[in-house]
Amino acid sequence: MTPFINDRDEQLKFRHAVYLVASFTLVLWVIKALELATDTSLAKLGILPRTLRGAIGIVTGPLIHGDILHLLSNTLPLLSLGVLLFYFYHRIALEIFGWIYLVTGFWTWLLARNAYHIGASGIVYGMAAFLFFGGMVRRSRQMAMVSAIIIILYGGMVYGIFPEMVDFDVSWESHLLGALAGALLAFFFRKSQTGFEPDYVAQEEEKEKDDGAYFTHTSITDQVDVKYEYKPGKQKTKE
Repeated sequence: MTPFINDRDEQLKFRHAVYLVASFTLVLWVIKALELATDTSLAKLGILPRTLRGAIGIVTGPLIHGDILHLLSNTLPLLSLGVLLFYFYHRIALEIFGWIYLVTGFWTWLLARNAYHIGASGIVYGMAAFLFFGGMVRRSRQMAMVSAIIIILYGGMVYGIFPEMVDFDVSWESHLLGALAGALLAFFFRKSQTGFEPDYVAQEEEKEKDDGAYFTHTSITDQVDVKYEYKPGKQKTKE
């Protein structure tokens, strides 16, 4: 049971969001466990900008982390931001997540410094930016509330996009490019339905459907086949 969500459909949607995000996070931990068990490092599967062999990192790089501390630092924001994304934007969340994943990786490969870039922090920044700006561009109380949550919980993440604010071995480029990808996606998908549209928008859409149905219906008079012929009678004249 999910005690803070009363509606059964909303509970199912919340559970679905948790299962999806937890499954992805579990994959990251399984990969790290295999690295530790075999005493190997998969860092060379990260993104190595502007090289052919480094292009595979666009897909594999976010799955690999330097150490347990690195993975731990990404786990909690992945879970919390991921659940917010897949719950409040459930109709488009998978598409948004995929775009953030690939666009952030590609831009990092194209623009970042010549070093191996690994970890899911670019995705974290992408989701945070999408959730924040998504609430700003939509006419929805729920989405505005999500924006406020992002500011309160993750406002400090903004420092991670500046190179002078992070350690040299931290990929501030993936942070910045992930945030940029999330912001642009929030704009491009601003008219996509999420399932949490405000009531007056839903009422307007329903009214448009009703009006369209009214004007496409055949009127009763059109459905009646009236056969009427006027025949003037003989007029009587006085001679």
